[in-house]
Amino acid sequence: MILKEKEATTIQDLRTQEQSCVEKYERYGQEAKDPVLKDLFSNLKKDEQEHYNSLTQVLNGNVPECNCNDRRGAEYQPTATYSVSENSEDKKSDCFLATDCIGTEKLVSSEYNTNVFACSEPGVRKVLADIQIEEQNHAEMLYKYKTVNGMS
Repeated sequence: MILKEKEATTIQDLRTQEQSCVEKYERYGQEAKDPVLKDLFSNLKKDEQEHYNSLTQVLNGNVPECNCNDRRGAEYQPTATYSVSENSEDKKSDCFLATDCIGTEKLVSSEYNTNVFACSEPGVRKVLADIQIEEQNHAEMLYKYKTVNGMS
C-alpha cells in the first residue's frame, strides 16, 4: 500500500498526537498520587504507544490488525481511593490530571473523526476508526475514575 501525500501527512499528524499522549501519560503517571490512577495512566500509555506503532505501520505501507470491538471503557470499574467528601490536595491534584486527560482524549478522538475519511484505503480507515473508539473508551475510563472518587 502506498499512501498519497495528503494521507501520509494526516497519518503523521495523528502519530504526533499519539506521541504527545504517550508522553503525557508517562508524566502524569509520575505525578499522580493515587495508585489506581497511576495504574490507569500506565495502561493508557501502553494503548497510546500501540496507536503510535499502528500509525507507523500504516506509514510504512502495512495495515495492522484491529479488533474494532473494544469494550474496555464499558467494562472498566475502578475502585475508590478518595471519599466523596474528601477535599485533600492529593485528590485535587489527581482530579486535575484526570480532567486534563479527558480533554486530551476528546480532542484526539475528534481528530480521528475528522481525518478518518482522508484515507482512501478501507483498511486504514478501519484502523483509524478503531483507534477513535479506543480514545473514546479512554475518556470513559477517566470519567469513571473521577466519578467513583467523587471528583465529577
